[in-house]
This record gives sequence, structure tokens and C-alpha cells, in this order.
Amino acid sequence: MIVDDKGTKLLEIPDFPNMFVPLASAQSEQLDYLRMRDDFNWTFVSPAAEFDAEGERTGKFEIVDSDKFTVDANGNNEISYADYAVGMVALIEAGSNNHKRVNIRH
Repeated sequence: MIVDDKGTKLLEIPDFPNMFVPLASAQSEQLDYLRMRDDFNWTFVSPAAEFDAEGERTGKFEIVDSDKFTVDANGNNEISYADYAVGMVALIEAGSNNHKRVNIRH
């Protein structure tokens, strides 16, 4: 996800946790590879910045079609595992985000 007009990736900001840099870097490389391909359908889901494994299923989520890191009205980019799963199903059923990166968050 991009955090500014200079194209800085979220994983490049000083506060990004070091323990997630290898995974985030690999995901960034995967997305770059997918963007070179047009011979199959793909959708890349960037994970929310915060996952709540114990969070309840509210049925409320937003699928954000953007490369930019976005937050909700409270300044958060988070989701419960349960709502993330529901969001993934909705994304698949909609089938409208081919060749795009999206973020599923509350």
C-alpha cells in the first residue's frame, strides 16, 4: 500500500514493524508479478493493518479499490478475521475487481 504522493510503500515507513518486512516485501513482489500478467484473472487483497483474531463478526466491512493506504473515520485500518472472511466471499461473488489490488477493512 502507498502512503504518500512520493510512492512510499507502507513497509518502507520507519514505524513499520521489522518482523513483517519479509512478508510485506514478498507480497509486494507478488503484486508486481501479477501486474505484468494479463493472461489470467487475478485480484490481490492487501491485508488490513490490524487483524482482530478474537473480533466478532459484524457483517460490516469495506472493500477499498486503491493502492493507497486508507483508514476509516476513526483513523483505523483494521478488521476481524470473521468479517475478513465474509468480505473475501463478497469480493469473489462480485467478481468486479479483476486485475486490481483491494483492501478489506472495517
